[in-house]
Amino acid sequence: MSRPLLYLSYKQDMALLNTSGKRFWTAVLAIMAVSLPFLLTDDLLVVLATACVASIGAIGLNLVTGYAGQVSLGHAFFLAIGAYTAAALSGDPDSTRLIGFGITSVPVWLLAAGLVAGLAGLIVAPLAARLRGLYLAVVTLGLVFIGEHVFKHWRDLTGGVGVGRPAAVPELFGIQFAVDGSLFTKAQKLYLLMLVLLVIFGVLARNLVRSRIGRALAAVRDRDLAAEVIGVDVTRYKMIAFAVSSFYAGVAGALLYVMIGFVEPGSFNLGMSVQYIAMVLIGGVATISGSVLGALFITLLPRVTRELPAVLPFISSSSAAGGITVFQVETILYGLLIIAFLIFEPRGLFGIWIRLRTYWKSWPFSH
Repeated sequence: MSRPLLYLSYKQDMALLNTSGKRFWTAVLAIMAVSLPFLLTDDLLVVLATACVASIGAIGLNLVTGYAGQVSLGHAFFLAIGAYTAAALSGDPDSTRLIGFGITSVPVWLLAAGLVAGLAGLIVAPLAARLRGLYLAVVTLGLVFIGEHVFKHWRDLTGGVGVGRPAAVPELFGIQFAVDGSLFTKAQKLYLLMLVLLVIFGVLARNLVRSRIGRALAAVRDRDLAAEVIGVDVTRYKMIAFAVSSFYAGVAGALLYVMIGFVEPGSFNLGMSVQYIAMVLIGGVATISGSVLGALFITLLPRVTRELPAVLPFISSSSAAGGITVFQVETILYGLLIIAFLIFEPRGLFGIWIRLRTYWKSWPFSH
């Protein structure tokens, strides 16, 4: 009789998919994800593509907040750097108003966006490595306000408030993802592209946290003084966490506005940072899967709240109609959900899944 949970080596225990059940359900999820473009309408595919991009950004924030224990409220700043780096590289080089270099190849501007944002994170990291808790949160919060001021006034790069600029143009192997094709629509192509990128960056992050670096980050998170005593270079690993997190944020920012084709500098505010904090806390801190679940939940939430005016008359769809708006409801829900999960389920949606899985594994026994 086979023993699926009996590991004969440490390498086998640390494998990415170390049980037959995980391999089977991963294959099922992959088949379902690939089949969605042929089952759903284009508007839903755009929402799911946005959720895939948001998942990449949430994974990055989880690396520094969940795995390294460094509270960061400046994620919107690094998202903006990635978005404008990509937009500038792929922009029209003949434009007299905006910076542009005409590089539309996805790997080039995507990697550049991540590297520039990662470099910015590396510059901030030495200061952040000397702080913790509320002090670190305030410093990273300051980045958001600095970024807002810079991006609103650097019109050659951003186009200015209320004007904006075209987002990065996605093109790969001659395939233009931002236009409808003969076989696939624009939404179908963008969804498949974002899904593939999510899988790539998700696997890379999962391998990172399973490595020596991931174990060092966990030690720093749990008790940095104890980690330093046993030989962990705390400053070095905090800098690595910020750099990698910023790289992921830059990649997410580069992709985030590709669906709508337009970037506006007022988008990268404190509200966006709070959204990503909500993704991490609601999905599950220090879990890659939780980051994806949280991003999917927060991205789909506006889709639900937009339907509230038809059900609840006192909620309006715009501020001009008076009363409470769906946007205010969304903000209130973010706060309530964060509080509720922190109190009742600190491990988030991933923790709920773990509870259910454990229950069915032990059923009908109580323990």
